[in-house]
Amino acid sequence: MKFTKMNGLGNDFIVLENLDNKDIDYGVLARKLCDRHFGIGADGLLIVEPSGMADIKMRIINSDGSEAEMCGNGSRCFAKYVYENNIVKKEKMMVETLSGVIMPELIFSNGVVEKVKVHMGNPIFKTDMIPVKVDKKTFVEEPIKINGHLYIVTSILVGVPHTIVFVNTIDENMVLSLGPLIEKLQIFPRGTNVDFVKVEDNENISVRTWERGAGLTLACGTGACASAVASAVTEKTKRDVYVHFKGGDLYIEWTDDNNIFLTGKAEKVFTGEIHGV
Repeated sequence: MKFTKMNGLGNDFIVLENLDNKDIDYGVLARKLCDRHFGIGADGLLIVEPSGMADIKMRIINSDGSEAEMCGNGSRCFAKYVYENNIVKKEKMMVETLSGVIMPELIFSNGVVEKVKVHMGNPIFKTDMIPVKVDKKTFVEEPIKINGHLYIVTSILVGVPHTIVFVNTIDENMVLSLGPLIEKLQIFPRGTNVDFVKVEDNENISVRTWERGAGLTLACGTGACASAVASAVTEKTKRDVYVHFKGGDLYIEWTDDNNIFLTGKAEKVFTGEIHGV
């Protein structure tokens, strides 16, 4: 089985092709291949499959074997991969995901795909769709209590559920300890990604994300989108911001007609072959 290792700002993926729709247990495969000591090492798998509604289909399997609906960094890596491997030879393409069809647009530098701009759809605030099990229609700047401490959070669906916590200082120990507790709160029946956001100014925010199914990652595309929207809707920033992660920067645009666009780099790291799986 051939594979390609790619990353979007350090959020890394193993890309596999399954254009013949073979029956493969990707949950087992992900746990084995994503292991950073006994496997290739990655935050997840990106599976290339044929689509009946778009140019191509992307499946995202987290490192713990669970399947995600959407992934912003993964979508950029995926678009670069299918273009450069002549699977979809379009500079603007339609990609099927579990959360719907997204539309990546390739940005070239000296004939090489350097960045990808992705139309990420519309943010959803309705609690029954995120979902959040509360008696409120939205969950914006609402209190939650964990271990006797009160936190003010905002939950948004951007392909996958995200819960944003604004902080004065980004403390990685806080992300590691509080992230998994918020992820598994009973009010989030499908779990939630957790974004810790520091507002730098009205055009820049810094973010660290605890990803549902993957843990702490160097960057998160959907987390960037959710954090940018949450910052704007609570009037902390403008609608278009630069989002700074430990692994690099993304540019997020939230248009007046409620569409989100994400722009950032995608890089190929290496290729190889897997034996004995």
